[in-house]
Amino acid sequence: MSNAENTTAPADVIVEMRDICKTYPGVQALKNASLTVRKGEVKALMGENGAGKSTLIKMLTGAETLTSGEICIHGERVPRMTPAISEGLGISCVYQHMMLAEHLSVAENVWLGKFPSCAGFVNKAELVRKTVKVLDDIGYGGVIDPTERVANLTASQQGMVAIVKAICRDAKIVIFDEPTAVLADREAEELFRVINLLREQHLAIIYISHRMEEIFKVCDTVTVLKDGQYAGDAVTKDIDEDGIISMMVGRELSASHYDDTRRIGEELFRAENVTNNRVKDCSLSVKSGEIVGIYGLVGAGRTELSRAIFGSDPVKNGTFTVKGKNARISSPKSAIDLGMSLIPEDRRRQGLALQLSVRHNINLAVYRRNDVLGFIRTSREKETSRKFVESLAIKTPTDDQKVKNLSGGNQQKVVVGKWLASEAEIFIMDEPTNGIDVGAKEEIYALINKLAHQGSAIICVSSYMPEVMDICDRIIVMNSGEIVANVDRADFDEEDLLSLAIKTRED
Repeated sequence: MSNAENTTAPADVIVEMRDICKTYPGVQALKNASLTVRKGEVKALMGENGAGKSTLIKMLTGAETLTSGEICIHGERVPRMTPAISEGLGISCVYQHMMLAEHLSVAENVWLGKFPSCAGFVNKAELVRKTVKVLDDIGYGGVIDPTERVANLTASQQGMVAIVKAICRDAKIVIFDEPTAVLADREAEELFRVINLLREQHLAIIYISHRMEEIFKVCDTVTVLKDGQYAGDAVTKDIDEDGIISMMVGRELSASHYDDTRRIGEELFRAENVTNNRVKDCSLSVKSGEIVGIYGLVGAGRTELSRAIFGSDPVKNGTFTVKGKNARISSPKSAIDLGMSLIPEDRRRQGLALQLSVRHNINLAVYRRNDVLGFIRTSREKETSRKFVESLAIKTPTDDQKVKNLSGGNQQKVVVGKWLASEAEIFIMDEPTNGIDVGAKEEIYALINKLAHQGSAIICVSSYMPEVMDICDRIIVMNSGEIVANVDRADFDEEDLLSLAIKTRED
């Protein structure tokens, strides 16, 4: 029995989603949303966090069932989309949060579910041969070993595997969801080359990203969603960044986020000669009201240093000072007790308990001080949650909502709320705006400045140079696990900072 019905559509239209509505209990995620993608077109799908982009893609891949509306593929209506039907129609997706089996090899991940076999046994030689061919076809040959376990690859190499897995299965429609989130600049350029190759092969491509420069570099057209509704289409060569932002948020955004009215006070935190397996002799300090950036390329050691000074990773050598007193930081608990906090790069796996509610997540760091004989004081729990949901403007129908159902920007606010509840004064923020839209970024930058105004010390870790140059008082540059420069704001220069970050280190 066919899963599709004939409908009328231009011959070159591959994907047509019309009047898509999706309702969850208490929430209408999509209302009459639309998306059209043609053969050989790279279509950007944009909107603020919570605008409905991910929900719309879930409708297309069959991960969620639409409430009403129509999905047409190759001119035929699909009455009911499921993951199996979606894959059969040639729809493939590279997700921001990569779904890979880390204990399996590259080749096994690429062909999972489609292993070549002989007499009922997996033909491993053929499996490797097919993987080598597809890697060679897209220019990744020699970069990734098809027999290597995925767990042993860097995050950027894992991103390449996810891309290969998506495009090698006779895909006709490829969705890229924040594909450069874990890629270095050089690897991102390789991705753009692959996308251009797919365009030449007449595939339909949907590209989701919050990085404007990528949209104008790789996309032909853009569809914008706002508050779950279709806000308009544009040809990228006929619109500028301000035009897209206006469609997305309906308001002008600040040109600069640096706040020179902050008062920088006494030193709150100092680390000296921090060394472990990933970083070497790293020293830094941050004062009350100060925003210090840590910049470097993928693999430079930014995240490793932030984890080391928070006690998440063991330290072989190093000393710490908090508020002028020597401190022993041997675990995250000891760091929290000293008034420190870490907003991790991977907020979903390391910063949140996704299956728990907003209320539970906000209270995670304070339960042990707000209990009576081991019992949670629910009135205090609700009061704390309500306070930070309101003060941080977290968009959620109720604080009983599971955090996994919130947008990326609101998830980030929940993490911040958790540390504010703990009364932290030293904030380490690793990629604080990664994967969130321009509107939510404005809110995060405003929150960072507000915390600094209140006397907190902020360490902002980022691989995105415009971000650290925009909001920071100083930038610490890392290269190969070492701090190679400490640059004051008056001396910020993009070329100089990049040169420090990429220059080969001498032993």
